[in-house]
Amino acid sequence: MNYLAYDVGGSSVKYALVDEQGKLSGKGGFVTPGTLEEFYAEVVEACQQLGKGRDLTGAGFSMPGAVDDESGVIGGSSALDYIHDFPIKQALAAKLGLPVSMENDANCAALGEAWTGAGRDYDSLAYFVIGTGVGGAVVHDKKVVRGPHQHGGEFGYMVMNDDYDILSEVGSTGGLCRQLAMLRNVPEDTYDGRMVYEMAAQGEEDAQRLIDNMYEYLARAVYNIQYTYDPEAILFGGAISSRPDFIPAIDQRLQKILAKVGVARVVPKLLPCQHGNDANLLGAVANFCC
Repeated sequence: MNYLAYDVGGSSVKYALVDEQGKLSGKGGFVTPGTLEEFYAEVVEACQQLGKGRDLTGAGFSMPGAVDDESGVIGGSSALDYIHDFPIKQALAAKLGLPVSMENDANCAALGEAWTGAGRDYDSLAYFVIGTGVGGAVVHDKKVVRGPHQHGGEFGYMVMNDDYDILSEVGSTGGLCRQLAMLRNVPEDTYDGRMVYEMAAQGEEDAQRLIDNMYEYLARAVYNIQYTYDPEAILFGGAISSRPDFIPAIDQRLQKILAKVGVARVVPKLLPCQHGNDANLLGAVANFCC
């Protein structure tokens, strides 16, 4: 069987064919259109290209926002205003002439890793994606735990200190860059994560301190999730997760927390994700199949 997969983002839309074993082919993409009608047209064109000579079983969409697959409506907000607050799932199904499923992008990434990636050997997972902010997902029995408000796994909302800073601001590479820019009184987009790490390697104290703080807050979040949900493994995605020192740095601080608490005996199992940019495409199909 062949499935269409779409990964819809604020700047680009990726697409591919995915078979029942999770093999991708025909990968492509286009710049995210500015209007809903243009979006429909590009999605249909990709379907026509990939579907030539093939029987397509359905299409899975990875979407930003508070995605409700049952109602077909995407709540919340995102960079794409035109996808929200109407039954877009039904509209896409009509345009494509195929059954359609859709899921939140972070949830899709977690499902992709749970299907054929770093989480394939586990039934219960927590998933972090570290980037502009902190996204997340909770997976139980290979299914996403969404919650009644579609906010299951929104780890970035966790309050981390007495100043009421949330994890998305103090535990992400985007937050790291924004904090450094604020300290230097320069525009928010002055730095990227790579630049901050290079500055830290050169001995820049503010960069070193902010990176250390980021690891500490992520370790606290991991500890709290381990002792509320108790997953078999906790996965990390996002570009920073590929750094060889990233997970060891969190684990080092986690060991200090465990030692300080004393009664905590379960040591969280931390793993980097494997599928990179393909995780959302795979997860969109995993969501359709399940």
